[in-house]
Amino acid sequence: MLDPHFKAMLEAEAAAAPADAPPLESLPPAMIREFYRLQRQAQNVGSSPVEVTARDLEVGGGAGEIPARLYTPPGYLPPGPCLVYFHGGGWVIGDLDTHDAHCRRLAAGSGAQILAIDYRLAPEFPFPAGHDDALAATTWAFDHAAAIGVDRMRIGVGGDSAGGNLAASVAIDLRGDPERNLRFQLLLYPAVGPEEHTQSRRERDGPVLSSAVMTWFEATLAAAGHPQARRATPAQAADLSGLPPAFIATAGFDPLEHEGRDYAAALKAAGVEARHVNYPCLVHDFYIMGDVSPAVLEAAKEAGEAIRARL
Repeated sequence: MLDPHFKAMLEAEAAAAPADAPPLESLPPAMIREFYRLQRQAQNVGSSPVEVTARDLEVGGGAGEIPARLYTPPGYLPPGPCLVYFHGGGWVIGDLDTHDAHCRRLAAGSGAQILAIDYRLAPEFPFPAGHDDALAATTWAFDHAAAIGVDRMRIGVGGDSAGGNLAASVAIDLRGDPERNLRFQLLLYPAVGPEEHTQSRRERDGPVLSSAVMTWFEATLAAAGHPQARRATPAQAADLSGLPPAFIATAGFDPLEHEGRDYAAALKAAGVEARHVNYPCLVHDFYIMGDVSPAVLEAAKEAGEAIRARL
């Protein structure tokens, strides 16, 4: 059954929505980004760990410097562990502020620094701009580890939804790099792009993530037909062996549930240690709605413990 707190939230949103409201995917990206930012920030006010400090900085991206935010938990002793994190939002929306409280929770729960990356978004910057930024930013974290108080032997990558796609892609891209050895990947309801649509994609149209919005996100990314399109679909990689251990979380009321589950199984089949945790009563995007349900904070705690255990 759907978590009662999320059920109440969805019913309230449906009741408040104008009858003639245009489809979300028909609006300008800038308008959708602002709406998403205000909505998600409002759903995280009370559950944001204030004891975690945050510092804005710039890191190397695929075509120059890009914004980032470094979260440091109390008691952190450098050099220590770091998770390079990529926010979700279909490669089109989302930013450092939409995921601020979420990154604070991960830092507080893991004892690791979280380096959140504000990668370039489509359609202004179509594929592979975001993927190039994710790879370059992770490389930057290794190459500047001492400057940010990080042990370069304790670096991982993570992300939610489209950000999970970026994290999985970076893990594949850096596989075998002797100078940049990733230790962990945290994939939260990742959009890893199965070769064929899974049962959950076929049968679930929402809540939170609709089929129309998913189609719009993927079309806006414009990876299809690109010479590097394989980077946008980690699940289609010919070889998944040699990748870092993974923690993969999925939600029961989410069209992406089965591709996350199947990716965990594929990693295991390739000899990679992978732990899959499903939250059957929760919805897509739940990690950044900490004020909606106590279940979110419990799931965030489990993700933090997974980071701590690996890094």
